[in-house]
Amino acid sequence: MQRKPRLRVFLDSNVIFSGLYSSSGAPGAILEHFVEGRLEVVISQQVLEEVVRTVKEKLPEVLPTLRRLLTSAPPEVRKNPPPEEVTRWAGLMNTEDAAILAAAAAAQPAYLITGDKHFLGSPGISQKSGLHIVSPAQFLERFMEGVF
Repeated sequence: MQRKPRLRVFLDSNVIFSGLYSSSGAPGAILEHFVEGRLEVVISQQVLEEVVRTVKEKLPEVLPTLRRLLTSAPPEVRKNPPPEEVTRWAGLMNTEDAAILAAAAAAQPAYLITGDKHFLGSPGISQKSGLHIVSPAQFLERFMEGVF
């Protein structure tokens, strides 16, 4: 029997941080599915740096958990997109978010999962990027129902 390929998703830093903060919500469940091998997670170098910085500043007690996650089940970490790619998306949002969008678009995931309202509140971003942009709760609902 051939094994079904894992679903590839791009996680924004707020999803990873929230999942580390609390394992009981949708972000925590998404991280659990990743650790258990049911999801393929891709992030950018910028996302990784944001997560590490935010954990150090706001939740240093979970640094050991973050280290274990990054060593035992490392996500695919993509280089940050070149400035011209960020500029391409900057007309739709601020530069920092445009860098995330450019990285996600280059990674070609099935979903960009974010809690950022700049992404979620603008259907035009999804249309122009070709990405399925969803909140952690929306993704988890689809994932549990087997809707990909």
